[in-house]
Amino acid sequence: SAQDKAQVDRGMKVYADQKCSICHAIEGKGNAKGALDSVGAKLKADEIREWLVNPVEMATKAKADRKPVMKAYANLSKEDLDALVAYLSSLKKK
Repeated sequence: SAQDKAQVDRGMKVYADQKCSICHAIEGKGNAKGALDSVGAKLKADEIREWLVNPVEMATKAKADRKPVMKAYANLSKEDLDALVAYLSSLKKK
């Protein structure tokens, strides 16, 4: 729906504003070590949210050993966090 598209578009802006591409890549733009092209197919929205606000715990659970450990984005507004989760959830490329 148009509302979902607006939410995803806002999430793209949050992704850019937070400089996520320093550590992550989408469609080949950014750091290839952290490709997120199919994250929406691998993780549920609540798991993506948990990675954003509690990355140390999620890295431990996932046995992810990439350094440095992702910083927490717990200081994002609820609206920006929801938008970023919507955007990342929309990435389902095979």
